[in-house]
Amino acid sequence: MSTRTDDTTAREHPIAPFIRMERMPHIWCPTCGIGTVVKCYATALADSGVDLDKACVVSGIGCTGRVAGYMRLDGFHSTHGRAIPFATGLKLGRPELLVTVFSGDGDLVGIGGNHFIHAARRNMDLLVVLVNNFIYGMTGGQNAPTTPLTAHSSTMPFGNFERPFSLPHLAASCGASYVARWTCLQVRQLTWAFAEAIGRKGFRFIEVIAPCSTLYARLNKLGSGLDLMRFYHDNVEIRNGADTREVDIGYQEKIVCGKFRDEERPTYLELMHEHYRKTLGDRYVPMPPEGGLIRGED
Repeated sequence: MSTRTDDTTAREHPIAPFIRMERMPHIWCPTCGIGTVVKCYATALADSGVDLDKACVVSGIGCTGRVAGYMRLDGFHSTHGRAIPFATGLKLGRPELLVTVFSGDGDLVGIGGNHFIHAARRNMDLLVVLVNNFIYGMTGGQNAPTTPLTAHSSTMPFGNFERPFSLPHLAASCGASYVARWTCLQVRQLTWAFAEAIGRKGFRFIEVIAPCSTLYARLNKLGSGLDLMRFYHDNVEIRNGADTREVDIGYQEKIVCGKFRDEERPTYLELMHEHYRKTLGDRYVPMPPEGGLIRGED
């Protein structure tokens, strides 16, 4: 049997215009939630009417980092932990673009944690989608900064004793203007969140809970991907507007989901332009128009 997607599927699949169908089947494991997240994002792009020539995806290293290679958009696959600074430079140089960062918890808040907090602090105009699988999935199941307390990983076979990040609280406390969390089971809510965030500006952060169905589930004896989906169904509590200090994720405990923050405030570029127009006056000319490069005279 051919391993390539047939021509009929490539023509008729509803998200085919957004996906590099010639690269199917994808690399992700059966029952992994990343493919579902990509489908939700593609649907949101379609519903939002985004000009695909002005949209791009930046990813780092890891399972979720492969997203950039499958989207039929300009895609950039950066080094481990460096997706956000790469995306920052892209946005400053081409401010008219919709720049989406798509990566995992190990890449964005482990290896790249410093970049994450400062991009949120500056309110960089980026949509950051973090697929949280609770582990370093591609590199062997090592403990991650999101591994729940007492959960097992390949580097903590007797259970995790390190307090994990609560990612919505981290993003909100650092200054993100939009913060939400959903699971890969909640496809409608996740699609709506993507569409809503696409229409916003500033540092928009969406965490998607999708535990690794191969390593995390096996190491913790949680069953199959279907068992994980049943757990989401039975244990998700939707609390829009919840205090992000109260949305920590415990091992096999309730998962609080929803939109936790949605506020409008100036982005990094807007603040920069305002500052230099005040200090340089007519001598300040953004290059390119309204971009991040400055041309001025002493």
